[in-house]
Amino acid sequence: MKWQALLALVADEALFSSALLLAGDVSAAQVRLQLSRWVKAGRLLQLRRGLYILAPTWRKAEPHPFLMANRLRRGSYVSLQSALAYHGVIPEHVPMVTSVGPGRPEAVRTPFGAFQFNHLAGALLFGYSRVEVAARQFAFVASPEKALLDLVHLTPGADSAEYLRELRLQNPAAISLSTLDALARRSGKPKLVRAARLVRPLLAAEQGDSL
Repeated sequence: MKWQALLALVADEALFSSALLLAGDVSAAQVRLQLSRWVKAGRLLQLRRGLYILAPTWRKAEPHPFLMANRLRRGSYVSLQSALAYHGVIPEHVPMVTSVGPGRPEAVRTPFGAFQFNHLAGALLFGYSRVEVAARQFAFVASPEKALLDLVHLTPGADSAEYLRELRLQNPAAISLSTLDALARRSGKPKLVRAARLVRPLLAAEQGDSL
């Protein structure tokens, strides 16, 4: 494949998989070799095996960190602190993109930032949706309610008023208490049901403070 042919195929993509180039009668070995040459020449940046981004000279769109997280780990969705900050529910800037999914826990560092993937059982992989996080870039992101429950589930002792208070939950309008309760019950985890019950007075107090 020639460079111009690659650009014609992926120029509008924020990032692309090498699998995109393997359709039809092509040599996988030759495609991998050519991609490796372009990486060495500085025309491509490799996010991880099989996942590439055009160098700035040819890149039309900056890949959103949430899109990168989804593509780095198939089957995952952005959750925990990253999703809570995205929804404006916690005040802190989150330097690492946090996701959950069925795979093993893993921290991935790339030239574009750090990504943390946490294991979540298949029965708990719900409560997220496909969101347009940047122009024509879509990623799977937890609802604010599910992001909070995922964080409680993965954090020892998080079903306490003290821990939940330390999160400094804000923007009460962003969280539906009925949805939070329903998702907690759906999980079948008493810990999450307890946490959902404790969140209610904290949000009520926050809402009162903002009046």
